[in-house]
Amino acid sequence: MNKKMLPLVAAIAGSLLLTACAGSNAKSDNDMMATEANLNNQDMYEVHEESRIYVFDDRATYESFLEVGETSYRKVHIGEGPKGETLVFGLTSEDKKKTSGIASIDMYDGELSGAEEFYGEMRMEGRIYVFQSLEEMNQARIVGEVPLRYTDIGAGPEGETVVYALNGSNKKHKPVELMKKFNMMNAN
Repeated sequence: MNKKMLPLVAAIAGSLLLTACAGSNAKSDNDMMATEANLNNQDMYEVHEESRIYVFDDRATYESFLEVGETSYRKVHIGEGPKGETLVFGLTSEDKKKTSGIASIDMYDGELSGAEEFYGEMRMEGRIYVFQSLEEMNQARIVGEVPLRYTDIGAGPEGETVVYALNGSNKKHKPVELMKKFNMMNAN
């Protein structure tokens, strides 16, 4: 081998070795998708009643609460709601011993964004508000209303008015897909 080429060959070999080592520490696409799936940020549910806001990141826990009016496991934050309400985070049995990493708390506190395909429900003052973004849901909680909306009177499971949150990009269209999702989620 030519002595002039020796430094070039050494540099290429070192580069390949470093690339191989770096690649072995990188997360695979499957690992990254599994991590994203574990975020549990696809949905959030709230029930506002009697100076309390009940918050859930698990549909089954939410539905159980709607049936019995209580949750088996919870974390309570007294006076931390937007108007001084007590926040009650309904927990799954898996979340009850956690001190952090609970999706409903992290999303409520702004530490976790909603998934791109987010779905949210908020029951407040005899109405069911339905959201397709966490940002819209957060704004409605603070303001107490949804400024851009499509209202479907009597369309709830018990005859409640259902209010679908809209935004600047879809405000002139009936939210057909969101309505289908709401009906699917609330089919008994």
